[in-house]
Amino acid sequence: MGYGLKTKNIMTKINNLSFFLCVAIAFLFTSCDPTGKPELLPVLTTTEVSAITQTTAASGGNITSDGGSTITARGVCWSTTANPTIAGSKTSDGAGVGTFISYITELAASTTYYVRAYANNTSGTAYGNTYQISTLIATPKVTDIDGNVYQTVTIGTQTWMVENLKTTHYRNGDAIASVTDNAAWARLSTGAWCDYYNYAANGTKYGKLYNWYTVADSRNIAPVGWHVPTDAEWTTLTNYVSIHLGISPNIAKALAAKTDWKVDDETGAIGCNLTLNNSTGFSALPGGERNYFNSTYDNLSNFGYWWSANETSLSQAWYRDLGYYFMGIGSLDDNYKSYGFSVRCVRD
Repeated sequence: MGYGLKTKNIMTKINNLSFFLCVAIAFLFTSCDPTGKPELLPVLTTTEVSAITQTTAASGGNITSDGGSTITARGVCWSTTANPTIAGSKTSDGAGVGTFISYITELAASTTYYVRAYANNTSGTAYGNTYQISTLIATPKVTDIDGNVYQTVTIGTQTWMVENLKTTHYRNGDAIASVTDNAAWARLSTGAWCDYYNYAANGTKYGKLYNWYTVADSRNIAPVGWHVPTDAEWTTLTNYVSIHLGISPNIAKALAAKTDWKVDDETGAIGCNLTLNNSTGFSALPGGERNYFNSTYDNLSNFGYWWSANETSLSQAWYRDLGYYFMGIGSLDDNYKSYGFSVRCVRD
């Protein structure tokens, strides 16, 4: 009897020990909020990757459960090896449950990447499903008649220069007039260029400013195989960004460079968070303008202006612009041909 009771007591202690061991193990993987509700990792899926270029892509995720505690961070992470984690490259796209959009930048061309969404709560980090993508083949550089070399990027069906034009000669080698005097610029009805404030460093960084007569000259300002975009081609670009990146009407960030824009606190402004800019790789800079009325210079770091190839009258032509507080690229508009604006070329 004594032996049997002793054995029973031992078995009871073993069972109790096993129970508390199980509880302890469970506690390692879950915690409890003040109400006693268990906290788990979030549950989420990764949005299929789209709008893939040589250096950028768009993705995101959908968090369907917070696991019992607030989502404190979310985004996507990526790497060239399977199962990327937040220890490597990642975006930061707010907090909370639901869907979110992520813009991936600074990828390498012709490279395979693995992308998945992540979400953090007090229990840790959870990941969505993984997508494997390949960035586009690097587009060739293009050289103008002066020997300036331009990077290029494919956005949808179009290939654009990544920089504003800097040439001082037409395609056939004829010189484009350099006009620094304000009064002389205002009287022009033929092609001319200038640097902002007549500082060569501005021309190197932002490209030259040209009047529209330069754009229209039959000797052609663009390198061989390229041309100044029509207004319809500008619309093709903005439509692609709106539809395929899913951020209409706030497309300015997708086109604007990550540097040099004036910072503004208004919601939707380019300058609010420069790290969100340039998801297309278009790299638009605020090169300012040379004003028609008095030929003075305005809006460096505030606005960028680009001519189209289309005129609206004998004295005016279409252009597009980005402003530091704009949500989108400037609406279709026309202005006097004597303005000095930037030129961005698209491939034939």
